[in-house]
Amino acid sequence: MSQCSKRAYLAPMPARRPFKRLIAAALLPALLSGCDMVVMNPMGDIALQQRNLVIFALALMLLIVIPVIALVALFAWRYRASNTDARYEPDWDHSTQLELVIWSAPLLIVIALGAVTWTGTHLLDPYRPLERLDAARPVAAGTKPLQVQVVALDWKWLFIYPEYGIATVNELAAPVDRPIQFRLTSSTVMNAFYVPTLAGMIYAMPSMETKLHAVINKPGNYAGFSANYSGAGFSGMRFRFHGLDDAGFAAWVAQNRKAPLPLSRSNYLKLEKPTEKVPVIRFGRVQPGLFDAVVNQCVRPGTTCMSDMMRRDVGDSAAMTHMPGMGMPQSPRSQAPLTTRDAGVSPPTKPADATQRGPSAPDQSRTPHQKPL
Repeated sequence: MSQCSKRAYLAPMPARRPFKRLIAAALLPALLSGCDMVVMNPMGDIALQQRNLVIFALALMLLIVIPVIALVALFAWRYRASNTDARYEPDWDHSTQLELVIWSAPLLIVIALGAVTWTGTHLLDPYRPLERLDAARPVAAGTKPLQVQVVALDWKWLFIYPEYGIATVNELAAPVDRPIQFRLTSSTVMNAFYVPTLAGMIYAMPSMETKLHAVINKPGNYAGFSANYSGAGFSGMRFRFHGLDDAGFAAWVAQNRKAPLPLSRSNYLKLEKPTEKVPVIRFGRVQPGLFDAVVNQCVRPGTTCMSDMMRRDVGDSAAMTHMPGMGMPQSPRSQAPLTTRDAGVSPPTKPADATQRGPSAPDQSRTPHQKPL
């Protein structure tokens, strides 16, 4: 062994420092305290119910996970090789009582999870209108929800308020404790609208309309974003959602109405072009029927709406009177059988006289042959 190897071999091992490791482990929660667990800190009733459903399901599963982990540690300690006092029963193989406990506990948990999931799926259906503002306040009869039309563009969000005749890009606002009805679509590819403090994620798809009902219960400035990858500018497809009191929302609407830029069809076609990291844009006026035209892919002049094409397919001519020539009744066409006289020439008398559209023999073909694999 060389002198250098002897020195390396005889070098003392560094002493372990468990105290420093304990300090690092204790400081870890402090380092994570700056993280905002927004899903666990909802500001709207729908998001609150979804949070409670997640916690309940997690608690039920921990009823199995924690005892199993504890029993694994207990068995490893109790039946260790050095414990000579532990009972040794190599021929034991069955216990009816133990089998009942092992199978009944998971079965009851699955039944409870299934019942909660089934009821939660129906009560939290995004298409279902709200029946309450929170656990203590139902929605008053005759309450009109705020309707917001949402269009996912490349790579920005367009919000249209038909009740107020305004629109914004990458900024959304709603009054506190007023039900909101979102109508969502996309201009090109499928996207996902998500405001974690407000409600769950809902997809926006081209040529389709989805709906989401929600309510914000606390004023604030919250984050919203796209939760489905949609291309190069996906990471910058974010917006701010403002929960405002009635006075603040009225002032926000007035601010947008002062914007000189109108959201006409021509301006929408310019806005539809792919752009990244778009700042907030305000439109003081919105052309009526624009959202329905986006859904039906007929914003561009001269384009037939998909809804009109579907009505035409089912023969609903009365529903297309606004389309020139489409609402007119169609006269029946003759269905006479096609004969050789319609071709303009008489048929050949012999097969050899027929004109060949391809080589008559396989060896005359010019198509390249498949090479051996």
